[in-house]
Order: sequence, then structure tokens, then C-alpha cells
Amino acid sequence: MTQPVRESARVVVVGAGPAGLTVATLLQGMGIACTVLERRSRAHVQQRQRAGIVETRAVRMFQEYGLADRVLGGAPSDGVLEFRVEGERRLLRTDEGVDGPAPVLCPQQVLVGNLIDTFLDGGGDLRFEASEVSLAGLAGPRPAVSYRDPSGTAYEIGCDVVAGCDGDRGVSRASVPENELTAYPFDHGIAWLTVLADVPPPRHPLLAVSGSGYAAHFARGPRTSRFYLQCPPGARTENWPDDRVWEQLRVRLGDEELVAGPITEREVFPLRSVVYEPMSYGRLYLVGDAAHVVSPMGGKGMNLALHDAEVFARAVRDFADHGDTAALDAYSDTCLRRTWNYQEFSRWMTEMLHDGGDDSRTGPFRHRLAQARLDRLFASPTAAAGFAELMAGLA
Repeated sequence: MTQPVRESARVVVVGAGPAGLTVATLLQGMGIACTVLERRSRAHVQQRQRAGIVETRAVRMFQEYGLADRVLGGAPSDGVLEFRVEGERRLLRTDEGVDGPAPVLCPQQVLVGNLIDTFLDGGGDLRFEASEVSLAGLAGPRPAVSYRDPSGTAYEIGCDVVAGCDGDRGVSRASVPENELTAYPFDHGIAWLTVLADVPPPRHPLLAVSGSGYAAHFARGPRTSRFYLQCPPGARTENWPDDRVWEQLRVRLGDEELVAGPITEREVFPLRSVVYEPMSYGRLYLVGDAAHVVSPMGGKGMNLALHDAEVFARAVRDFADHGDTAALDAYSDTCLRRTWNYQEFSRWMTEMLHDGGDDSRTGPFRHRLAQARLDRLFASPTAAAGFAELMAGLA
């Protein structure tokens, strides 16, 4: 059998999504070389359509590392979020009392594309279409990551640490021995139909609370919109033809004049959350979705990944420059504090906007609680300021 090509790296990053590319780009700026492995092609990675609101905390991070102008391709948010409660329009400022840069509306594929360009322009080692990735020796001082390139050539890369950034179904977390991690899953009992359509975007991000179910309308470009419609778990896209989609959007958004347009993408997905503890095993450190999945409500998934990436990169710098492992040892505890805070915020917001409109799923008591929660946002400056702080990622 042909022996693999053996290489060495300080850090191997598995996965070239927002988490992995941010880790790699931050380390590059710190003068620490790493190798990034991605099982998909570059074209596939750069075309994956995902939401993207880069919160104040993450914008500040990119600014501090001199990357904001290169990687944040998008428009700063005007700080206004529109709610419609049974068609009644309410505006809420999400920057009240927030000290920092405005969030940036940057779709994930734009951020990913810009990070790829920045990393490669700086001489970074990024290898697409890496198949059969496997991790070994994680409990020892010198783990190894093996893979095959598109030609079938086998490689084995010895390294000091591995950043597992390959998502919820990737090889990184699956490489941790059984019983070393504890999973905390949660099913929200809600699904969304997500629709991408060629129609003008709203002036402000729009969240609608309705007895017919939750709906939302977000910009995805100058002539493109992303819509979300609450639907029962197990719903199928074929049960949502175009006419039904537009009829339900008009009802739930309280907009009879909503313009219909070509629907280019639709998908049903359940709202679920999970946290794995600890976020590390030996010399493997789980970053982003490999360690936690959060409900999309509040836009915290990508921002949690960006936070993990910075904490990890700083810890690796301490280790590489001074042999100090304190920050690496504390990596999991540091990240989990923010992870659980964001999970709570996302769940709080999910209950408020779903239970506050439709009481058929949870009953009248929780329905009235959610309405009180929503009313308080507009009646109490203190409640609004707390909401803004969490949206900005500063809490």
C-alpha cells in the first residue's frame, strides 16, 4: 500500500465555513500558519445561501484585526427592526445604548467568499475537495489529520492542535470517543418554510406575529428577499405551492399589496438547538456548529461561530508564542458562557414571536405571557435596551 504524503502544520482547520475561515484568517494575521481542509468544492462553499447579520461585537472584532473593510461586504444596519402584530406596525431601535459599530447585513456566502480571498491572498494553505478526512491521536501531544486530495493522493498532516469547524454533521465531533461529550438537545416543536424570491426587500428587517402563524421578511440583495413562514413539523415543500405561499405571507405580514415574484428556492427545516460539552477533547477544539446549533431566531448561529473563532485564535497565539496553555484549557468554559446566553436569548425570542400570535400549539396562558413579553419591549426603555444589548452581542 502506498504510504501517505506526510506533512507538518502548527494548526489544521477542518472546514471552510465562517468558523474555519475566521480561525485561519485571524491566525494568519498573528503570523501562525495553518492548513485548512474543506470537503466541498470552492464553488459550492461560496454559493451556499445563508442568512448573515454580523453583530456589533463581531464587526468590532474584524475592525480590531484590520479585516473589516476586506471581509464585511454588506450595508450597515440602520438599527431599526420592524414588528407587525396582527398587521399593526411597530418599530424598535436595536442600537439603543449600544456603544460600538453598527451591525452589518452581510450574507454568509459574501463573508465566506471574502474570507477565502483574504486568506489566499495572504499565502494561506486552503485545500478544497479533501475527502476521507480522519483525525487521530487527539489525546496526545501531536495529533494527525489524514485525507485524500481530488487526484486520490493520501496525506497525513501532523499538527499541534486541530480546529474542528466542519459543522453539526462533520467528522470532527464524530472523532471524539463516546461518553467524552454530553449533548443537550432541544426540539422547539416548530418548523419554518424558508423561501427565496425575486421581489423587492423590505425597508427594515420585518418580523410578524399573527394568529395564522409567524412570518418574516428580510433583504437578501437589492432585488431579492428571504421569507420565513411558520409551519407544522414534518411539513413538506410540495404542500406549499406558490399561491399558498403568497396568500399566507400577505395574511401574516398584514400586507395585502405584497408583490409576488419568482420563487427560486424553498425548504422546510425544524427549529432545533443543541449544545455539546465540553467544546474540546485533547488537542481538538470544536468551533461553531460542531459544538452548538442555535435556533435561527435572533441571528446568533454565525455570530457564535465568529466568537468561538476569536477565542480559539487568541488561545493558540498564547500557546504558539509563549507555550502558555491556560487560554486553550479555558476555551470550552469561555465559549460556553456565551453559547448558553445566546441559546436563552434565541429561545426567549422564539417563544415571544410564535406563542404571541398562535395559541393553538401552546394554549392561552403561554399566549398571553408571550404577548406581555412583546408589549414590554415597546413600553419599557429598559427592556428595549436589554434587547438591543443582546442583539448587538455585547451581553
